[in-house]
This record gives sequence, structure tokens and C-alpha cells, in this order.
Amino acid sequence: MVLWSKEQDKLSTDMSTGTERIEMKKEGAPPAYHHSNGSVHPVILPGDPEERQPNAGEYELTEVTSFSDRAEQENDHSEMVVIDCRANAKGQREEDALLENASQSNESDDTSTDQSPVPPAPLKETSFSIGLQVVFPFLLAGFGTVAAGMVLDIVQHWKVFAEVNEVFILVPALLGLKGNLEMTLASRLSTAANIGQMDTAKEMWKMIMGNLALIQVQATVVGFLASIAAVIFGWIPEGNFKMGHAVLLCASSVATAFIASLLLGLVMIGVIIASRKVGINPDNVATPIAASLGDLITLSLLAGISTGLYKELDYNEYANPVVCVFFIALTPVWVLIARKIPSTREVLYSGWEPVIIAMAISSVGGLILDKTVTDPNFAGMAVFTPVINGVAGNLVAVQASRISTYLHMNGLPIAEPNPSPQKCPTPCSTFFGSGVNSRSARVLFLLVAPGHLVFLYTINSMRGGHTTLTYIFIAFYLAAALLQVMILLYLADWMVQWMWKRGMDPDNFSIPYLTALGDLLGTGFLALCFHILWLIGDRDTDVGD
Repeated sequence: MVLWSKEQDKLSTDMSTGTERIEMKKEGAPPAYHHSNGSVHPVILPGDPEERQPNAGEYELTEVTSFSDRAEQENDHSEMVVIDCRANAKGQREEDALLENASQSNESDDTSTDQSPVPPAPLKETSFSIGLQVVFPFLLAGFGTVAAGMVLDIVQHWKVFAEVNEVFILVPALLGLKGNLEMTLASRLSTAANIGQMDTAKEMWKMIMGNLALIQVQATVVGFLASIAAVIFGWIPEGNFKMGHAVLLCASSVATAFIASLLLGLVMIGVIIASRKVGINPDNVATPIAASLGDLITLSLLAGISTGLYKELDYNEYANPVVCVFFIALTPVWVLIARKIPSTREVLYSGWEPVIIAMAISSVGGLILDKTVTDPNFAGMAVFTPVINGVAGNLVAVQASRISTYLHMNGLPIAEPNPSPQKCPTPCSTFFGSGVNSRSARVLFLLVAPGHLVFLYTINSMRGGHTTLTYIFIAFYLAAALLQVMILLYLADWMVQWMWKRGMDPDNFSIPYLTALGDLLGTGFLALCFHILWLIGDRDTDVGD
């Protein structure tokens, strides 16, 4: 409601909606108004006629708390004309309501326009909390690698390993699948869980189905290529090629990779969902548990499947080709499922390079293992190979996954148009920096020596292997393990950030390379230790026979 005084041109607005009452006085001039925030405020001129010149620069605003107070001060009996401005008042209320709604929508943009919940804040972690979360999965994974080593120590004397030596070349390549596929899966899902992409049931099941189908495609292809690499590496030194052995390697590799990846993928999904529900960072838990079961399951499957198919060579020559064709024929089904999920569609098309190159690197390590273990003087190396490679792979996978999650959660730009040149990180910055990634690198490195001592003691207590644990052997073994992990943690710090700057998701690219390099370095360093120990006279190959 607007009140208008004819005598003094007084304008007052009845702001029942809560706005202030403004009054304007001006004689001989049209009313002036001040517009602010969608409401109209009249401008009041001074009462002195000399000062009431039409000079806009001298206008001023006065605030009146009530109309009655102002009327008493003027002591006038002016005639009041009531002008109904309900339309204007309604428009003002509507405009105020729109502004209020706009303000509320800006404050709640994440929840009103996006149905997905706000990503959770990063977990605050100290060195103690990191170590506390990592140590149990680390020990569990280590005992899994010890069990895998005991299995390899036993099956190396089986007929299929003795007659078809190329099976040894498959061992690092197939064990490396936990780094190429399962640990990469764990890293992808851990990052998705940490940034809130698995908080709803619909998003969670889409991620699960897409990633399971993806790793089945990758496992089948990698298993097939690993068998080809084993045939080539076995044929080049000897110049002897047998078609039956080649088909056996193909069927054994593809079947082992497919079944192991399916089982481990299901385990990884359960671990990540459970860890988020109990408030544990999945990056610290998922990859070690993948490794703890990965080596044992994969090696046991490889030994059992290859032995069964080897026996079929004499009775049914079509068994191996049928097995190989069956698993390869399922590949298009998994491709169709993986293509439906946007997050896995990209990996399906662009994620082959690291997986295939990592498989080739691991196969070189398998060639070293084949040439070393088949020598009776170095038969004791078999039981330690899964342990030294598995421990290093577990630790570097945890570090790579943590750095990748750090980059995702802090919203750092990926693939900058003109990335500024940065210095290559030094070992000092990697291990002695003040950041959370340096802190975790120190914690993981300090776990190497105590962990390996526990695992060596376990192997010795179970009378595994063919080597006595002398002080000289333990010193050489620990030196090789520490050097291996130090190199891998430094490479992880450099590689993850290098890939991030170039637009490559480290969750998909870094872990396969790092675990494959860990297999190569671990097998090479361990073979070098056994050769040095043989040269200095530490020879006892009859232990464990």
C-alpha cells in the first residue's frame, strides 16, 4: 500500500513484507526513486527551499521506522490519498521470492541439480594410521605369496613343468595379472569409492558389472598373448617347436587367466564395499588383499589346469583346442557388457597398451626364472620368487593407488593444455618430503625388512625351499628386496604424476607397469643373489628334497 501526501509530496511505502519504510519530500519536482535489489525506494530532498534545487548530486535517503513518528515530527494535517498498489506489491513479493529461491538453489546446487551425493572429504591420515591400516593386509598378502612360493616349490618337480619348460615363463606373466587387472581394478574402484561414485546402489552396480566384464576381456587377451610369448621365448633359445605344447600353453594360460580374474574380481568388489562401510581407506586394503589371494589362486589353477590338459594330450587331442576356443569365444559377450558403461568403455578402447607391455616385461622375468630354476644348482630360487615379487608389487600398488586418489580428490587438472615443465622428483623428495605421499612412501619402505624376515622365518619353519637360511643369504636377500622396493616407490612417484600431466588416468596405466617392473627386478636380483652365493661357496641345494 502506498500513501501519497498532496501537500508535501510525501511518499511512504507500507512494506508489510518486512522492507523498510521510505519517505520522499520534494516540491515542484517529480518524485525521484532509488531502485535497489528489486524494490523501489523514494529519494528525500532537504526541507530548505534553497537547498531543494534540482541538483541530483545533493539527493539523500532518510529512513523512517514508522509513518506515525514522521507525521508527528511534521505536525501537519495533510490530506492523504490512498493508492492501491497491490499489483506492484505482488510483483515485488514474487521478485523477492525468485531471488530467495535463486539464493537457496546456489547454496544447494550439489544436492538439487545433481542426484549423486557430495563426495566425502579426504581421510586425514598420519604415519601411524597409514601403517596401522597397511600392516595387516600387507602381512596377509605376504603369507599368500609364501603359500604361492610353497606351491611353486612343489609343482616345479611335476611332469608338466619338467616336460614343458615354457610353463615357467607363464608363471610371472599370469601372476602379474594381479597387477595388470586385479590391482588396477582395485585402484579404479577405490578411487571411485573415495570420490563418491559408488555411494548409490545404481552407480555401484554399474561400476561392478562394467569392471567385471572389462577384466574378463583383458584376462582372456592377456592370457592368449602370454602363451604366445612363452612359445616364442621357449622356441628361440632351443629352436624346437611342438604344436601340442603350444596349444597346451594357450589353453592353460587362457583358462587360468579367465577363472582367476573372475574370482579375484569378485573378492575385490566385496573388499572395497566393506572397507568403505567400516571407514577404512580402500587404497590401503584392496590391493594387498588382491595380491594375497592372487598369487596362490593363479598358481594353483595354472598347475592344476596344465597338468590335467597335459594328461589329455595322450588320450584326446581335441581337448586343448576346445578349451582355448571356448574361452576366446566368450570375449564378444564381455565386450558388449563393458561398452555399456562409460567409465569402462574408455578403458576398453585405450587401456591395452599398459596391460600388453606389462605382460611382455613379466614374460622376460619368466624367461629368467625358467633358465634359473631349471638349473639344479638354483632350484631353491623357486620358493622365494613369488614372495619377493609379490611383496614389492603389493607395496608399490598401494603407493600408486594412493597418489592417484590424491590427484583425483584434490581436483588437480588433468592434461593441462600447456603443462609447465617440472623437475623430475628426486629420491630425497620422494622419501623425505613433508607431503602425505612421502609419508606413505616412508611407511611402506620401512615394512619391507620386517615383513621379509617374517616370511623367511615362515618358509624355514615349513621346511620349504632348497636353501638354508644363513646370515649371508638373508643379508643378500634383504638387500635385493630393499633395493627393489626403493626403485619401485621412486618410479611410482614419478610415473603417476607424469601420466596425470599427460591426460592418462594413473589407475589404469601405472600399476601394470610398476608391478611388471617389480617382477623383472625381483627375479633378476634374486637370480643374481643365487649366482653370487654359489660363487662364494654358499651351496646347499638338497634342503627340502
